[in-house]
Amino acid sequence: MTGGTIPSPNLWNWPEVYERENRAQDVDGAIWDALREEAPWAGADVVDVGCGDGFHLPHFAREAASVVGVEPHPPLVRRARERGLPVVRGGAAALPLPDASADLVHARTAYFFGPGCEPGIEEAERVLRPGGALAIVDLDATQAPYGDWMRADIPHYDPVRAERFFVRRGFSLRRIATRWTFEDRATLEEVLRIEFSRAVADRAIAATPGLTVPVAYRLHVRRRGATGRLSRA
Repeated sequence: MTGGTIPSPNLWNWPEVYERENRAQDVDGAIWDALREEAPWAGADVVDVGCGDGFHLPHFAREAASVVGVEPHPPLVRRARERGLPVVRGGAAALPLPDASADLVHARTAYFFGPGCEPGIEEAERVLRPGGALAIVDLDATQAPYGDWMRADIPHYDPVRAERFFVRRGFSLRRIATRWTFEDRATLEEVLRIEFSRAVADRAIAATPGLTVPVAYRLHVRRRGATGRLSRA
């Protein structure tokens, strides 16, 4: 950990490769469609927590009243600002934002483990206005093939426990099937090698004959009520 932040080695160490990974992810827009149904952001003030190099900020900005990214890693903050949108340095447990200043707090592939992210949930409550939503998008490691590789690489990770963590706290649960489709084989292999250990990456590459990898996600949403508490969407 770095200053209380859990590093993201794929993005932190290989941002250029991760940029190409982002371009390949969810080519059909299934995550965006689900998010739009569960927590629409048109005309809203949006906060993207753990925004990395800001890849998703322009998508929100096309419809949102405002969007701000929050990212703890200084090199990524600099890269994200190059997209021309506001980005501040900070972590999920101490958002550098005013109380009741957002309508949507979005966190993508940031809260995998569930237990331990309670401070981030509390901070989302603080910055959300009544009726605002906290939307958490994470990889669904219960689903093959990507989930199998993920569990093989992180044997102590229990995706069912993570899901139950959110459901017990009043979040909705929606499973989303997506496709990652790459421009060429070299990029696909490069991405799998930054996501997994050598042995698991070799296994994933051997099991993927073409340019597409099926990858499942889960979307959890909870809304902030008038009392200040978050409630199921």
